[in-house]
Amino acid sequence: MKLISVLLAGAALFASAATASAEVRFGIMNEAYPPFFAKDAAGTWHGWEIELMNAVCAEMKESCSVVDVSWDGLIPALQTKKFDVIWSSMGITDERLKTIDFTVKYYNTPSKLIAAKDAAPGATPEAVDGKTIGIQVSTVQSDYYKKYFADKASEQTYQTLDEAFQDLAAGRIDYVFGDAIPLAEFLKSDFGKECCSDAGNVADDPAVLGSGIGGGLRKGDTELKAKLDAAITAVRASGKYDEISKKYFDFDIYGK
Repeated sequence: MKLISVLLAGAALFASAATASAEVRFGIMNEAYPPFFAKDAAGTWHGWEIELMNAVCAEMKESCSVVDVSWDGLIPALQTKKFDVIWSSMGITDERLKTIDFTVKYYNTPSKLIAAKDAAPGATPEAVDGKTIGIQVSTVQSDYYKKYFADKASEQTYQTLDEAFQDLAAGRIDYVFGDAIPLAEFLKSDFGKECCSDAGNVADDPAVLGSGIGGGLRKGDTELKAKLDAAITAVRASGKYDEISKKYFDFDIYGK
């Protein structure tokens, strides 16, 4: 009996230690996406989305870590349990909801075209007639292109936005199409100011562009979804969300 008691006590201690060491792993894209996330010289991720992650984890009283993979590898990596939640500016769309679940929205952004410095503004199918548009693979903008621009313009796909920016600056493409906030951030950079201009936001289509940005979850992971939803809601209600956002934005990033 004494041996059994010792074994049971050991098993309980092991289970307790395992529970204590458990953490929620947040998956992000492995390239800089300012102002949402970027690595500093020490290799540490920082940015608005990272600060929000930390606030959400504090609210959940959970230990959290970051796992970075390529953008088009995020959903496969989630499904193979390399991490627990995609936290990488991923739009909530009906198409993605066929494969994964999402938390409640934690911000929103329109979609934008940027062009060469001397290009005329315009973000309509007529404005892009005969032009080439650079788009990152596996994005909502690629779906939007297929619906609205494919009859007028050519699409050039890229693994990273940075590659698209380089080709736009070199004159190899006419536009880059992506989320408005990071594209506007690029236009503020020395490189962006020199080479490129704002062509304008495209007309919204929630059926294609989605209903905001949320955390991506494996289907059926209802416990984690409930915890994340409650934490995101609490961080917004407490004022912490606005406190973080004011460091990065002079507008309401949450949107409608």
